[in-house]
Amino acid sequence: MTLLAQILVGIVAALHLGFLLLEMFAWNTPRGRATFGTTREFAAQSAALAANQGLYNGFLAAGLLWSLIAADPVAFQASVFFLGCVIIAGLYGAKTVNTRIFFIQAVPAALALAAVLWSR
Repeated sequence: MTLLAQILVGIVAALHLGFLLLEMFAWNTPRGRATFGTTREFAAQSAALAANQGLYNGFLAAGLLWSLIAADPVAFQASVFFLGCVIIAGLYGAKTVNTRIFFIQAVPAALALAAVLWSR
């Protein structure tokens, strides 16, 4: 992968580590509630679901980080697979939860995927 592709994959991985932290550990905090636009009551009721979602975001980040340290062809294959997963998750989240998710999650992953494919 080119340096640009690696940087973009790293940014997407960092975003998903941030999502993990917010959803697993800061969901019930004022910052977590402000980030996701939830009330104290909703955050308390949905904390287990948010933590589960955060764990999945951690798996996406782990896969992307793996793609940065693996050798080809695994690096290329892993980056394409995990970026594809992120794009699909972002599209689904934008459709079902909030359109901002498209720009926060799907667009960075699509840019990273384009860079990865271009570097091939």
